[in-house]
Amino acid sequence: MKPPRIVITGMGGICALGNDAPTIWSAMKSGTGGIAPIDIPEKDELKARLAAQVRELPDHGFERRLLLTTSRFGLLAMIAAREAIGHAGLEADGPAADRIGAIIGSGIFGGDVIDTNYKAILLEKKKRTDIFLVPQAMPSSPAVHVSMAFGLKGPVYGTSSACSSANHAFAAALDTLRAGRADVMLAGGTDAPLNFGVLKAWDSMRILSRNGCRPFSADRDGLVLGDGAGVVVLETEDHARARGANVLAELAGAGMTADAGDIVAPDMDGAARAMEQCLADADLSAGDVGYVNAHGTGTLGNDKTETQAIRRAFGTTADGLAVSSTKSMHGHCMGASGALEIIAAIGALREGVLPPTIGYETPDPECDLDYVPNEARKADVSAVVSNSFAFGGSNAVIALKRV
Repeated sequence: MKPPRIVITGMGGICALGNDAPTIWSAMKSGTGGIAPIDIPEKDELKARLAAQVRELPDHGFERRLLLTTSRFGLLAMIAAREAIGHAGLEADGPAADRIGAIIGSGIFGGDVIDTNYKAILLEKKKRTDIFLVPQAMPSSPAVHVSMAFGLKGPVYGTSSACSSANHAFAAALDTLRAGRADVMLAGGTDAPLNFGVLKAWDSMRILSRNGCRPFSADRDGLVLGDGAGVVVLETEDHARARGANVLAELAGAGMTADAGDIVAPDMDGAARAMEQCLADADLSAGDVGYVNAHGTGTLGNDKTETQAIRRAFGTTADGLAVSSTKSMHGHCMGASGALEIIAAIGALREGVLPPTIGYETPDPECDLDYVPNEARKADVSAVVSNSFAFGGSNAVIALKRV
């Protein structure tokens, strides 16, 4: 039996580019950068001092009991989920709630509350941590708090695969809906890594940029971390049509692979196989895809390897393929990155606008694709692919089709 088509009916987001999905998409189209000097108390102790930071949270009105038991990454997820639910016109109460679930990815954990509590114990000599530290920091906190905030009683859990977490959440939700375990799934990702402990660890890896994120440009010098969240509402097409929902796009397929190689160095074969699997799952040929939202971190190794992988997966069509990295604008939001990048993918399909790779200054002979440099471009595309590749060689790729 052919599996049901899975469609997107709502989206929400928050990051350095804006506090809602339309604002984020508008910034992407205009090539607006959200990267700026970081603003945390310990900034002078860091070598790399740039970040794509959410400077001010919007009014949210969530109950105190929820705020006491989660941390910043959970709150960001709830904000994005609320927007997505409203955008979809979804009612999640009564018997319908039993068939609505949530899968939210996170690359790390609630680092802000870990920092605060370790300081309290080690520096202030307090006798105990916050009583809710475990649920505040656990990687599944965003998913379960979205469930509690909106009364979702279907399948609810978190995915944690570093930078691929959001795309793995989309793939898991796709499979859940295809299998008939739910009618509607909220899926996405969130992370809030801009706290001293996490940033100091990234500093030690020597891959954070001191000059800005410039994916695929020969003068790139690393990635820039950001915080944020993105969530979409996914449902079977029959369910969406029956309730009169506005369909934004089809989540047509996913591909997931592992490099089984190095913990930090990417592998071309694993990335290429994920794209190839995704195209097959979505029933797409390479020539059907008009745009790829690249993982595009701005590191020397990732950008070169991803270019090679795209060339293998798309073959001779790669020369005419538009590829861009919106991380050049919203930074690398880790578990949230794929969830922000799906906003770009949906926008490209619906409006025929390809967001640019900003900061692209110097061509790199080893990165020889069309990266939509610095300015958005009009293009009629009917299918897009979005890549996420993570430390440990955990690769997740999704494909969307215009409806």
